[in-house]
Amino acid sequence: MNGVCGSFSIFSSAHYLVTKDEDYLWWAFALPLAGLMFDFFDGKVARWRNSSSLLGQELDSLADLISFGVAPAVLAFTVGLRTYLDTVCLTGFICCGLARLARFNATVALVPTDGTGKARYFEGLPIPSSLGLVAVLSYWARQGWVEGKAGIPGGLVTLWGPSGGRGDLHPVSILFGLWAAAMVSKTLRVPKP
Repeated sequence: MNGVCGSFSIFSSAHYLVTKDEDYLWWAFALPLAGLMFDFFDGKVARWRNSSSLLGQELDSLADLISFGVAPAVLAFTVGLRTYLDTVCLTGFICCGLARLARFNATVALVPTDGTGKARYFEGLPIPSSLGLVAVLSYWARQGWVEGKAGIPGGLVTLWGPSGGRGDLHPVSILFGLWAAAMVSKTLRVPKP
């Protein structure tokens, strides 16, 4: 269900781009949060049943990539981060989320655990933390700070070439790049709740 929510969020973003019907945009913002609830529920059920599998672990990571990697990047594109350099930052964000999940799956057994066998910390930001970015984008939409209305906060800068070309960048897209770097960081350790 986590993956379903992420997929529907992506398609809702696409519907908004085609129709400009804001109901689709609000669904696109809400669905990754619903995906998080299903992600938590899945973990609770696995712990309650005291069972896990390699297939379940992989499915969980793939669903997380859709809901917390691809869907937030598509939402950022939807609200207005659409320049060539913006999409480079957003693609980097998705790929770092992918790398973070793959590394987690490959190294989860190496992370120190507490007495119950639960890992003590996350190495790098967990990918569901990207819902913080979704919350920021949602706030912007509520304020009208989206493409076609008041515009993206921070405006647009041209790093090279003519305005309107490949050298244009919304400075806020760098936030996605920094978030991506935090997800793949080997030195950032986030304590598990």
